[in-house]
Amino acid sequence: MSGRRERGPLQRAQRRRRELQAQVEALRAESAAPAPGQRKALWRRCMQLKKLVDESTDALHNLKKADEPAPVGNYNQRKEEEEKLLLKLSQQLQKLVLVLDQDNVTTNYAADEEHQKDSQTEDENGEEDESEDEESSEEEDSEETDDEDEDKLLDDPNVKECIAVGNFDAQQEGDLTFTKGEVLLILDKKADGWWVAENSKGERGLVPRTYLAVHREDVDSQEQSEEHIEVVDETADGTEIKKRTDSHWSAVRRAMTENDTVEVLATIGAVPAGFRLSTLFQLLEEGDQFRGSYFLQPELTPSQLAFKDLVWNSEKNTIYPRPTRVSLIVTLSSCKMIPLPGVSIQVLSRHVRLCLFDGNRVLSNIHTVRATWQPKNPQTWTFSPRVTGILPSLLDGDCFVRSNSLSSDIGILFELGITYIRNSTGERGELSCGWAFLKLFTSNGMPVPSKMHELLLNGGTPYERGVEVDPSISRRAGSGVFHQFLTLKKQPVLIVKLRSLSAQSKDILNLLPETLIGSMCYIHLLIFYRQILGDALLKDRISMQSTELICNPILATFPQLMDQPDLMDALRSAWADRERTLKRSEKRDREFLKSVFVLVYHDSVFPLLQSTLLPDYKWAEEESEASRWKAIADFLKKSRENDGALQYLLSSENTHKPFDISELAYDFLGEVKKNNPGV
Repeated sequence: MSGRRERGPLQRAQRRRRELQAQVEALRAESAAPAPGQRKALWRRCMQLKKLVDESTDALHNLKKADEPAPVGNYNQRKEEEEKLLLKLSQQLQKLVLVLDQDNVTTNYAADEEHQKDSQTEDENGEEDESEDEESSEEEDSEETDDEDEDKLLDDPNVKECIAVGNFDAQQEGDLTFTKGEVLLILDKKADGWWVAENSKGERGLVPRTYLAVHREDVDSQEQSEEHIEVVDETADGTEIKKRTDSHWSAVRRAMTENDTVEVLATIGAVPAGFRLSTLFQLLEEGDQFRGSYFLQPELTPSQLAFKDLVWNSEKNTIYPRPTRVSLIVTLSSCKMIPLPGVSIQVLSRHVRLCLFDGNRVLSNIHTVRATWQPKNPQTWTFSPRVTGILPSLLDGDCFVRSNSLSSDIGILFELGITYIRNSTGERGELSCGWAFLKLFTSNGMPVPSKMHELLLNGGTPYERGVEVDPSISRRAGSGVFHQFLTLKKQPVLIVKLRSLSAQSKDILNLLPETLIGSMCYIHLLIFYRQILGDALLKDRISMQSTELICNPILATFPQLMDQPDLMDALRSAWADRERTLKRSEKRDREFLKSVFVLVYHDSVFPLLQSTLLPDYKWAEEESEASRWKAIADFLKKSRENDGALQYLLSSENTHKPFDISELAYDFLGEVKKNNPGV
């Protein structure tokens, strides 16, 4: 604590007001739907806060410009603004006192009405009424006396154990985060209302006095046995979250509530207070329903007798293009002013995950783009760097977005994230560094303009509101317009560009599934897959009612490439080499191109998928990624030298996984049942 920079009296008053404002906002949120039996405790906290606000107002009124250790510009104006803000806090607390004391007011009002109805018997029972009034006044006096005794007992230096009556998140470095019901050991009771406390884990920090009450074990146990408190999920603005029935709510809930890891990292200064567990990473870990491989599969109609987004055009001998409501290209440009993590953690990957979102549910696959950064400017992330050879698809910032959703609130959710490892424990994790939402349609139903968009990042999860990525930036800001402008410049932002499509680009994108997000660099490979899929399911099947397995290695294995970008890059490289040898007439022959693509696939990624020399794909593990790249590069080199993969496959030096029918057999209905048990 002693290492903090010395502040002037006005700065200390401003900091004190911001702390009181945070406590008032927290108290108002808790008072919106108080649990049974908690009204009195909330009323007591409200009175204590009002007393502290009044004391701060008096102290601020007595300040003089001559007391400042250094010149302060616009001193009188700043002081007047602080007085107005404190007056507003006092008025909010006064209204809250009346609301919390509403039960007593209602009771007294009912008693007055009863008293007027019985006015004829008032004289007869006058003595009884007087005695009752005396008793009620004595009860009120006793309650006030109890409150005063409670405050005196709380301030008693000999009382060391206190219980938290509300949740408190650390406002800045040195504060101690705690939850409601947690028992704290008070080490030093300071006069300014911020006490030094220690929790059960041995962590120490400053806590606000107004969040504490004297700990009585017998009273606590009695209240817990007599009261049933219903727990509801709430967002930052106090609105209740309804129970979710969709399959991914468990992952969202875990990202919102299981913040122990994040709180520990924030306490030791490793990450800002606005970081959270990555919501989109949790969804990816839940299963395949948010992966590109799942959305690449054709979708059945409600009758289950035909395909919804895969229709055959017999005249042109190919699949019909499918226009969609949303069809555009998003280019990730850069991220600026991203807070730096502390030295206690090592960052393994910086990336952006994006998906379609309607404010409630994820409507598409979750696509990941890895960012690059320079040591000279570590707070800036960039995308699509210049590289020798082909650009890895994982680094490609140009993404196509398709959806046929009719939701008026549909937009693109961007979540900035880091994969990290703690130096002390070796623990790996995935954190969100902030999120932004770009709505794709205006209130009139018109598409948003295709231009560059600078999106301010929010802290917390997409289901929280009012959370800053780094609250310390706002706390350090002054009240002047110039200071506010500088503060805005320090806020983290994501810069993206929406690009409209040409007629040719629309025709290409319309051959893809109705809902999908992916990299523009491998879109031609996805179209080959869709055309081969159309041939197998719609053109070559003897009967449309047939559910027999289809012998086609490409259909059986290609979706796996969506989840292993290095193998997708291997296919891109092999196809680029083969395409350079084709004649112009051959490039215009669609059927010939499909046959060549099949050969290239069999000579490149198909053997790699079955090779034991290729390590399993692991996200953000540098050693594993390097081993995979080496194995892939060696195989592609030998395949080019030997004009195909046959010699490599027959060589005794290379081993492959035991044969499985799934390598060759495409079972569409089996895939649907596996990914959607309800079908």
